[in-house]
Amino acid sequence: MMYSEMVEGKKFTRKSGVQSAFLFLFNYVLLLLVITFFIFLNSLEKQADSFIGFFSNQPNNIIYLASSIFMLYLAIYLYYLFEDKNFLATPKNIFLLFSVLGVCIVVCYFFSYFFNIYARPIGLLALLALLLLGMRDAIFLNIIFALMMFSIDNFTNFSTDYVVALNCTPLITFTAGMVAIFAGSKVKTRLRSFLLGFVICIPILIMAVCLEYGKGSDMVYLLLFGVEAGILSSVLFMAFLPVYEMCFNCVTDYRLRELTDHDAPLMREMKDRAMGTFNHSIVVAHLAEACAIALNEDTALARAVAYYHDVGKLRQPEYFTENQVGFNPHSELSPELSVDIIRSHAKDGYELIRSKHLPQILADVALQHHGTMPIKYFYARALKMTDGELNIEDFSYPGPKPQTKIAAIIMIADASEAISRTLPDRSPENVETAVREIIEERMDLEQFDECDVTMKDLSIIKETIVNCLSGVYHSRVQYPKLKIKHPEPHKEEEK
Repeated sequence: MMYSEMVEGKKFTRKSGVQSAFLFLFNYVLLLLVITFFIFLNSLEKQADSFIGFFSNQPNNIIYLASSIFMLYLAIYLYYLFEDKNFLATPKNIFLLFSVLGVCIVVCYFFSYFFNIYARPIGLLALLALLLLGMRDAIFLNIIFALMMFSIDNFTNFSTDYVVALNCTPLITFTAGMVAIFAGSKVKTRLRSFLLGFVICIPILIMAVCLEYGKGSDMVYLLLFGVEAGILSSVLFMAFLPVYEMCFNCVTDYRLRELTDHDAPLMREMKDRAMGTFNHSIVVAHLAEACAIALNEDTALARAVAYYHDVGKLRQPEYFTENQVGFNPHSELSPELSVDIIRSHAKDGYELIRSKHLPQILADVALQHHGTMPIKYFYARALKMTDGELNIEDFSYPGPKPQTKIAAIIMIADASEAISRTLPDRSPENVETAVREIIEERMDLEQFDECDVTMKDLSIIKETIVNCLSGVYHSRVQYPKLKIKHPEPHKEEEK
């Protein structure tokens, strides 16, 4: 249940560095205003002048609180600056980061204010960060969140009957968050996400027993609050996740499954208007998913990009062989015009996916899955119609070449599925030869130079695709042409 490492981003520049620094300062000031509101709410339970009195009587606490929050924000900035500076180049990423952090702080505060300090859903941030930002970032942000909650609990005018728990806030929050991250990384369904709440509450219950064992019968209520904190972490996670997916166009396993449902809008349109392309995409998805499993890549992402890699053919589906029944419109067109129609489907797919506000990675793979490969059929046809030389680039896809390993998998799987349909004999040996030639041709044309695929990866991809295609196009025994008549019922002999 991990995020697919596909947060939209641009290249980090000096300008984006200055912009990101100002955005961090803006979010820092915003959080200080939120904490000020917390202090105001806390003062309502005390004297009428305690809100002003807190700022005038305890300036050291205010200075420490503001300084500690600033240092934690600085730590976040430096973490991304040295670990993933391109993340900072996109303002949307920064707002995603601090909206998750801010929402979790507000939710935890209100549950401690209205209910109990042990009732806070402290695993919420870890779960959201895991899905939206990835495991590495989730672990780091979980530590930051634990320290922030400690500063807010101990250096504002927040009061509780469970003072010991305030001092142990970092430990409770950190352990619950780490359990949420490592247990949640293996969860793939919403039911298991809900059950994950019972796992998250375990460290909370252990800490509650250790810290409050002298409370007597009140321990029962504290344990119930602890169970509620774990379950609520999962429930709120499932409630907030679709909101973040929609607002920030994030890619999660849950959203990828929704996009690959055959009732998704573009999938439904493809079934209605381009059934051949749809069936081709289904087989390519099967091949890509098998390759992703073999290479330990994101299988849900591989399946999703395979489903959408040819959606650009919806613009003119009748010009692609798999959708034609009898008549081929290219027979009436020049090779140059035919090439323009064929190669435009990559760009059309990119634009269609972006117009539907679908994840950027789907659009990128749709644009890259042919790289700069030549369209040999129309190039050969054009050569027969001219006496001079032709520029092969005029009969090639414009690119770019695959930028990721997933895009390289789709490039190979797409071509392998297409060529396997042209083989008169689909024996494993013939399929293996065809797939090997496809990979070697793309290596000769330097199609994999801009992605991190290795020779070992290509060998694994070849073996996996050959095994899958041999299973898809397996042979069957020939059924005998024999008509079986329904036996007539025996007539009773007349007496």
